[in-house]
Amino acid sequence: MADTALGSVEFVQGIRRLKLHAITGVRYDRQLVDGRQLFKLHRPGQQVRLEGLSFPVTIAWFYLKRDGDSKRSKRYVLSTRPLKACTIVWWGQHRWQIEGFFKTAKYRFGLHRFGQQTLLGLYRWLVLSLVAFILAHWGYLSMHTSTFPNWVVAARTVFEAALPQIAIALLIQQI
Repeated sequence: MADTALGSVEFVQGIRRLKLHAITGVRYDRQLVDGRQLFKLHRPGQQVRLEGLSFPVTIAWFYLKRDGDSKRSKRYVLSTRPLKACTIVWWGQHRWQIEGFFKTAKYRFGLHRFGQQTLLGLYRWLVLSLVAFILAHWGYLSMHTSTFPNWVVAARTVFEAALPQIAIALLIQQI
């Protein structure tokens, strides 16, 4: 599975050369060899030939609803292996759940402000990402739910539980 940014001709051809298969997001306006664009397709699961590729790929799509937004956006997914549309959509939707976790970890814990230009910066980012995940997972487990984690709520739970303890520890240290 790969992000839409990796849905380039070079990436897909490289995957094919390695005799691997990929399911990746693809832009809605990608050109087919007959001149049409993806958004003009009417049936998910069609095998089509994209401009620049010498082999057919299977295209499907689904509607993604963002948290806090009532609108749904159409997301296109490409498979280098001929699969049913429902299988491609299932994998494509799960990729978005993973993406949602990373966005939450990045913005809820301030990791988007962290410099990653040096090797030390990268190590720090990895350690902070692991700590953020462990804390959010701890918050999720403390909510006693069996549904897929809502990372925003889990992060808020950790924040509300940990902040008073840290503030008290700092006050006691100063006293």
